[in-house]
Amino acid sequence: MAHPVDEHVGRKLKQIRTLRRFSQTEVANKLGLSFQQIQKYEIGSNRIAASRLFELAQIFDVSPSYFFEGLYGDESSDDPRRDPGMEIVNALAAIQDEAVKTRIVTFIEDVSGLTVARQG
Repeated sequence: MAHPVDEHVGRKLKQIRTLRRFSQTEVANKLGLSFQQIQKYEIGSNRIAASRLFELAQIFDVSPSYFFEGLYGDESSDDPRRDPGMEIVNALAAIQDEAVKTRIVTFIEDVSGLTVARQG
C-alpha cells in the first residue's frame, strides 16, 4: 500500500507534468528512466528519492517544496489554502484524449492572453 505522502508527491508530479504539457515518456527520457517508472511515481507506488525530486524540480522549474504544497491542507472548500488552479490541472490531467487537452489549453490561452509554456 502506498504511503499518503508518496501519493501526494505523485499527484503533484502529475499536475506539473500536465500543466507543462510533458508526456510521461518525455520526463522519463530526461531522467534516464522508463515511462513506467514515471507512472509508478505518479500513483505513489514508488517513492521518489530526494535527488530525483530535485531533478524533477529543475525540469519543471519549480522549487522542490512545490511537491509538498498542500500536504497537510484540509481538502474542504472552506480551506483558504485550496488552489482552484490546481483543481483545473487535475481535471485536465484526467482527460485521456490529447487532442481534447490541446484544444482546452488553447482555449485557456486565448481567454487569458497568456501562453502556457511547454519546456523541453
